[in-house]
Amino acid sequence: MTISDSPKAWLAWSSGKDSAWALHTVRRSGVVRVVALLTTVNRTYQRVAMHAVREGLLEMQARQTGLPLVKVPIPSPCPNAVYEQAIGEAMERARGEGVRHMVFGDLFLEDIRAYREKQLAACGMTPVFPLWGRETRQLAEQMIAAGLSAHLVSVDPRKLDRSFVARRFDRDLLDALPPGVDPCGENGEFHTFASAGPMFSNPIPVEPGEIVERDGFVFADLRAAPQPSESPEI
Repeated sequence: MTISDSPKAWLAWSSGKDSAWALHTVRRSGVVRVVALLTTVNRTYQRVAMHAVREGLLEMQARQTGLPLVKVPIPSPCPNAVYEQAIGEAMERARGEGVRHMVFGDLFLEDIRAYREKQLAACGMTPVFPLWGRETRQLAEQMIAAGLSAHLVSVDPRKLDRSFVARRFDRDLLDALPPGVDPCGENGEFHTFASAGPMFSNPIPVEPGEIVERDGFVFADLRAAPQPSESPEI
């Protein structure tokens, strides 16, 4: 079976390293063919839910993957019933486009996986977890070795010191993480924004902006880095 014959899928795109690596992984395996990225967006602030990444950066990511972006606007705060209704409507659209699979970058949280399986079963969709069960230090090092570049855009200061926000996701960071902090942040210690890697056609130039604390989390307001203008011809 060629990739073009693989079942069509949407991918749950958080803007972070795990969803980016999940895209890279399924593209290499061909188990499904990702035809769109699905992202929940805070409709009040026009930012990616949880990660608080600017919508403009999200759109830049999608362009570099070569995939259309399906935005699901949700309020802030968002009651679970409202969230589930919004996702259910998105899944109805997906089914109308011949999509029957959803790809997730989850790593090992059994309760999250069970929740996704239950919700998608009710929608007639099948979840795919290409990174499931991977040892997270090895996975993190594999991402970095393959050229994935990311910044920490959100930190839970109850689990990781706030000084880590805005840092690059690299080997120095992995070595600096205190014991008990998952190298991929799977327990909610941190969230990232992926700006380069084999899943993108070109890097996305970014730079950390203002650091703010809101709703118990510390955020780095990542923004597009200005590019040097072309030198005038002599």
